[in-house]
Amino acid sequence: MGANFDEPAPPTDYPVRPVTLVEPFGAGGGPDIVARTLANKLSQLWHQPVSVHNRPGSGSTTAPSLVANAAADGYTLLVNTSAHAYSAATRTDLPYDPLHDFVPVAPLTSQPYVLVTGQPAGIKTLDELIQAAQARPGELTFATTGIGTATHIGLEELNLMTGISAIHIPPGSNDAISDVLAGVIRGESDYMMSPISIVEPHLRAGELTPLGISTITRSRLLPKVPTIHEAGAPGYDFPIWYGVWAPAGTPPAIIQTLSGDISAAITALDLARRLEREDAQPISMTQQRFARFVLDEHHGAKQIIQRASTVRP
Repeated sequence: MGANFDEPAPPTDYPVRPVTLVEPFGAGGGPDIVARTLANKLSQLWHQPVSVHNRPGSGSTTAPSLVANAAADGYTLLVNTSAHAYSAATRTDLPYDPLHDFVPVAPLTSQPYVLVTGQPAGIKTLDELIQAAQARPGELTFATTGIGTATHIGLEELNLMTGISAIHIPPGSNDAISDVLAGVIRGESDYMMSPISIVEPHLRAGELTPLGISTITRSRLLPKVPTIHEAGAPGYDFPIWYGVWAPAGTPPAIIQTLSGDISAAITALDLARRLEREDAQPISMTQQRFARFVLDEHHGAKQIIQRASTVRP
């Protein structure tokens, strides 16, 4: 990225005007909730308006494209999921470079997914899913929100750990996660990973069955659902995490201000309590450590995809 963030930055009066957080998903989803909670706290801290713009579409590439082409002045920032790091390892058709067109600024939160199946699949536990895959190798299907997304990487890792051989069904170009879920409910795909908040209504309605939580500890939102680690894949631990990125070329002084202020905001007691209701755990790292973390996540995803490609049915 060309800048030495280990050196002390000169003082900056940033921000002196409104800041925009752009996120690639629809209103009401996990990233949107976290982004709006953060925006409110930063507005209080900076005494400047901080707004959230939802830019879904084009396989979640619209928002990153907008930010990659924005002025590198710290006033247009990207809030994205771990998929931003993963996509650099899995896609070559992106209109931007996820690693080189952005500067990692700060992590935000970590939270679990839930593994679910629809009623047509007739599967009630992770063991039953594994047994079904063994009985019909290469016939089961799993849905995701797109190639290189966290739902994709998380399921590829689960399949590798459990020996499941299944066919990936990526979404259509204009499909939202609600469309992907609807396909699982109708039996068009056998299983998928999802943020808990999105599937909760379908779990209550009995349209979906939870098989396991993706993190090593159980979810506050679904305390009776075992972790995937407990249910049959020992050691499995795959949270989704959110972070903030700035356009490449943003001055180091602004990056340092953003990193410190976002870390202070996301770990503030009132904000942490608000996020806890969404089962989101605040993450605090220096900018340098977050940049290394993003690269580590990128390399991990690349290894998973390479391994998965050798066993694809």
